[in-house]
Amino acid sequence: MSQALGINGERLWDSLMEMARIGATENGGVSRLALTEEDRRGRDLFVQWARDAGCSIRVDAMGNIFARRAGRDDSLAPVITGSHGDSQPAGGKFDGIYGVLAGLEVIRTLNDLGIETERPIEVINWTNEEGSRFAPAMIASGVYAGVFDLDYGLSRTDAEGISIGQALQTIGYAGTEPMGGRDIHAAFELHIEQGPILEAEDLTIGVVTGAQGQRWYEVELIGRSAHAGTTPMDLRLDAFLGLARVAEAVNALGLAQGNEGRATIGLVKVFPNSRNVVPGRVFFSVEFRHPREEALVELDRDFRQLVQRIAEGMGLRWKVEQIFDYAPINFDAGCIDSVRRATEQLGYSHKDMVSGAGHDACYLNQVAPTSMIFVPCVDGLSHNEAEHIHPHWAQAGTNVLLLAMLDKAGVSA
Repeated sequence: MSQALGINGERLWDSLMEMARIGATENGGVSRLALTEEDRRGRDLFVQWARDAGCSIRVDAMGNIFARRAGRDDSLAPVITGSHGDSQPAGGKFDGIYGVLAGLEVIRTLNDLGIETERPIEVINWTNEEGSRFAPAMIASGVYAGVFDLDYGLSRTDAEGISIGQALQTIGYAGTEPMGGRDIHAAFELHIEQGPILEAEDLTIGVVTGAQGQRWYEVELIGRSAHAGTTPMDLRLDAFLGLARVAEAVNALGLAQGNEGRATIGLVKVFPNSRNVVPGRVFFSVEFRHPREEALVELDRDFRQLVQRIAEGMGLRWKVEQIFDYAPINFDAGCIDSVRRATEQLGYSHKDMVSGAGHDACYLNQVAPTSMIFVPCVDGLSHNEAEHIHPHWAQAGTNVLLLAMLDKAGVSA
């Protein structure tokens, strides 16, 4: 392919801005929670655009939308791309949907240039990647990959008790296509980085080689509630003080892993949560992330030891329960090479990266050769209404996606 081959950046940006009007918030972001009316409107617009581009549409039992551009030999396994259209409650305009509309722009560009690929190309809009309304996150790609069964996926409920299955029926996206079980030649997901590295290093493309593993824990420290005015300091069993010491130690564990380590306490509940009572119990979450499994094993061991040491040293009872274990992901070497070659052919600055966040590509990687492409986002900000990318970044990432997909799909003579 010629280095001059590229997508229509203005058309891509216009599509992103038009989609952003659906569920737009006062502060410049979007709110398109999965399977809400806003999500339905976004889905309808994507389907309309895909049909206008000559695609056939399929919807599977989890509401995943597949827009297919036929190949010269349509019996061959497809090359696929895509991401998700749902957002956080007060999310940004690019998280997820950029990857969906970039895939659509690839198809539009191929149409403009009259290029026929040997293999079919598909763009997928995955259901409920964010996990904001229905937990867990990435549920529909997880069902597609066989990580969860269909009954489990359809039965997940939101805060009002509405299930995914019910919500799909309500918005008209309860599809009939079977879940998974078909060959995929190669898969790519284009996404904003959601972190500060590319912008800080003035780089245009992240060649994503894998994703961090994650371990989530729920911890309880139990002391004794007591009157804040009458109980001397040296006679207290202050569960919150135990949390403070654990928090400092957890942070140190993350720092000890260098640039690759992540350690976070993001959820805290204090009991009885009264200003004049010494806290008698605390409940909190702990999360570790790292791209190497052996590091996660080490963090698990050290974490459990430190909780025991701190709690017993203070006379507190303690409990640690691991509730989630997500192994590190290594993406397909061949797909990574396609992305790297495309990036170098186009002359974009780049670096290899490991994703700190989970993505649909991480589950898809279990059933298809898969890799990802990152572009920068301003200040590394995401899951925020102020999330922003520059149009030239959007265009560059989609140009890389175009060449990588053509590398795998082949071009008819």
